[in-house]
Amino acid sequence: MSNPSPPVADTAPQAPSHPRALEPITLVVTILLSVLGAVIGLVLITTLGIAPNTSVIGALIAMLIGRISFAALAKMRDPHRQNLVQSAISGSTFAAANSLVTPIAVPFLLGRPGLVWPMLGGAVIGLAVDSWVLYRVFDSRLLPASAAWPAGIAAAETIKAGDEGGRKAKLLGLSAVVGFVGSLFKLPMSAAGVAFLGNIWALLMFGVGLLVAQYAPSLLNVDLGANYVPHGVMIGAGLVALVQAVLMMRDRRPKTTGTGAGGGAEPGSAGAATPDRFTPEVRTVDARRLRRGLLEGLVLFLIGAMLIALMGGIVSDMSGIGLAGWILLAGAAALVHQLIVGLAAMHSGWFPAFAVTLIFLILGLVLGIPMVPLALLVGYAASTGPAFADVGFDFKAGWLLRKDAVPWHPYETAGRRQQYIAQLVGFAVAIVVVMIAWKPFFSDGRVPPVAQVYVDTIKAGLTDTHALTMMALWAVPGALVQLIGGSSRQMGVLLATGLLVATPQAGWLVLAALAVRVAYSRWKARQRGTEPAPGETQAEADNDLALVGAGLVAGSSLNDVSQIYKAV
Repeated sequence: MSNPSPPVADTAPQAPSHPRALEPITLVVTILLSVLGAVIGLVLITTLGIAPNTSVIGALIAMLIGRISFAALAKMRDPHRQNLVQSAISGSTFAAANSLVTPIAVPFLLGRPGLVWPMLGGAVIGLAVDSWVLYRVFDSRLLPASAAWPAGIAAAETIKAGDEGGRKAKLLGLSAVVGFVGSLFKLPMSAAGVAFLGNIWALLMFGVGLLVAQYAPSLLNVDLGANYVPHGVMIGAGLVALVQAVLMMRDRRPKTTGTGAGGGAEPGSAGAATPDRFTPEVRTVDARRLRRGLLEGLVLFLIGAMLIALMGGIVSDMSGIGLAGWILLAGAAALVHQLIVGLAAMHSGWFPAFAVTLIFLILGLVLGIPMVPLALLVGYAASTGPAFADVGFDFKAGWLLRKDAVPWHPYETAGRRQQYIAQLVGFAVAIVVVMIAWKPFFSDGRVPPVAQVYVDTIKAGLTDTHALTMMALWAVPGALVQLIGGSSRQMGVLLATGLLVATPQAGWLVLAALAVRVAYSRWKARQRGTEPAPGETQAEADNDLALVGAGLVAGSSLNDVSQIYKAV
């Protein structure tokens, strides 16, 4: 009697195991660097008014730790562990500086210190929902991983250069030195860096907005800010962008039985197969999950607004209709704020969080919202957006580092989940640091400058309808530019971002870098004997230009962090 045939081995590729954020050595390094990031963010935002991107610093420190051949420290040589650490430190920095300290400074400066703790509770809710929504919708049609997310590219290229060395490390290092030195001379080198990385049309409008903001006051003798021109453009562009986002939530793809790569389906949609290898055309979040994620975010923001109303004691100060209107406005403002800030950051690396919050503040003044409820609304809106953008940057870095995994899709989703956990650790550390430090900082007069602007605006109020009229007028061209550019370019939002940011010389650097990028693309095309089709210059850009852009952003970030010596 013959022996039975051996079972056929399963030849399907097994997903490699992604490092876990809660591994002992990774967790210890994450907590220590998150404390450093939170302190840096807290000190710089309350003294110089800036919140630096510390992800590059975290990556560099993790690399140095990995070079220590002692016990388990050598595990930090793994690029994916370094990615977890840099995600946490950047998360703690932006959480402490933008999402927590700035909101709680508003009631403090209004002379209502008793509202600081309720506002901190609301800011924690805003921060938590902010990051949750991004985790749910990252790599969707609205916020694709293939978009620029410039700071994410800088972090990923830094980690890869440290891991691979050679020519790539030299080019990135040289570019970082140029970015650092240029920043020492007060040049916005990060603006030039993102011009090598982002959408050309979006960045063109960003550069135009920067130049108009820089030269309109002297050439046209017009104060754009005093006339609320940038705010109006952002309102118009933002409204159209929201409509475009809603349209993206509709799943117009036909049901298919093909694979995700070849059949046109997205992972998670009906009939989509999980690809074994990375495919840029396949997104990990389909329209249904995008729709569900944004709706979940809106519901959670509304619940957070109700809790703030209870904790802040404004329930007894407002009528039933007024309270319901306040909750709806606060929840909607939080969601809209995070989306506008996230879209701007995705394309340009800059997020106009202060200016968008100011728009809602002015809207609240127009509606006649009392001072204390308005202060809480402003703080709640301000707690969203920056962390949303920062998590997007970090997910982009991880996405770039995980592209070579086989099978790719399960490794990507597992890695993104671990990054989110690492971010939550960084957020928790930031919350503890702010709880301990806010009172001595505020008592010493160290408050975020933007919070003082919010309070001054609330106290001044609106003496006439000039602001409302001008914003309504300038909303029209903002809406038209956004409509013409479409959702993939976000030209209106980026034009408004440039007008609002108004950083001197940044416009020239953006346009110069774009010119170099286009010229280099065409030169490469001629070398191959082909001309690039219109609108395809970004696809023709060489990897060297991406490295240069990443280096400039990294160098600028290093300079921002080095400013800590001025503040201590």
